[in-house]
Amino acid sequence: MTTTVAPPQAPATRRPPRRRHRGGGAVPYLFIFPPLAFLTVFMFGPLVQQVWISFTNTRLLNPTGGRFVGLENYVRLFTGDALIHSLWVTVSYTAGTVVFGVGIGLVAALAITRPFRGRAVVRGVLLFGWAVPNVAASLIWLWMFNENSGILNRVLSWFGVDAVPWLTSTTWAPVSILLVTVWQVAPFVMLVLLAALQSVPEEVREAARVDGADALSVYRVVTLPHIMPTLRLVSVLMAVWTIRRFEIIYLLTGGGPLDSTSTLVVSLRQTAFEDRDLGGAGAYGVVGLVLALVIAAVQLVLERRAQKGSDA
Repeated sequence: MTTTVAPPQAPATRRPPRRRHRGGGAVPYLFIFPPLAFLTVFMFGPLVQQVWISFTNTRLLNPTGGRFVGLENYVRLFTGDALIHSLWVTVSYTAGTVVFGVGIGLVAALAITRPFRGRAVVRGVLLFGWAVPNVAASLIWLWMFNENSGILNRVLSWFGVDAVPWLTSTTWAPVSILLVTVWQVAPFVMLVLLAALQSVPEEVREAARVDGADALSVYRVVTLPHIMPTLRLVSVLMAVWTIRRFEIIYLLTGGGPLDSTSTLVVSLRQTAFEDRDLGGAGAYGVVGLVLALVIAAVQLVLERRAQKGSDA
């Protein structure tokens, strides 16, 4: 007689009880509501109102009496020469600021990323331009650019160079505006890129040096790919901020001479407060907004392509 023994059964596993999220659905909205309300009241609301005004014939002396005129303001802008000229000045000014501001900021960040004696003092001196308010910086440079008593022309005179009309020449005024802008934005770029550089793993750099890579190769193969996302982001920030920059240009040249420094923002102010045409000024603002959105969209596309390339 044989006896069969049933195989031992595995003990029944008890599924852990599901966690119940009590009150989690409302808490995130409570945190989101204040900034959303702030943006709605102080950003999206005025933005929608500006877009609406661009389709009306609103005048400065009667801001509530505007009548809907469709695309009339835009047709007037795009069939004239003023908008094309302002767009050219804005794009060239923005491109110069991004190229020189980011380039100088990157070089400065690379120069002070390594510890050396007096680095804190050098960093403080380099950040001076960014810390100075726009109005104060404009007044300082207004004195330095003075054709008769400015320090720049005095230095040039020591070398036998004739006085340069920094702010009164259609050739030199855009260069002077670009110089002041780069002087002010490069420290911010340096600060952001310095943080990115200090996050590069030192062991990866050391491994590249052990493999025989020189300093330039380490920068090209290790450092640059690591800081590239930050480099792209800070370039977009510089571009958008430069498109809407107003104080420096208006205080130094007022958009002149002969509109050689008249960007979209300066033209907007002139249309609104000198021509008293709020509808046309609104159209200028919408064009500037579209330009900033295009730059942001290009950065987003480049970011996604880089992400796909790194995932492949």
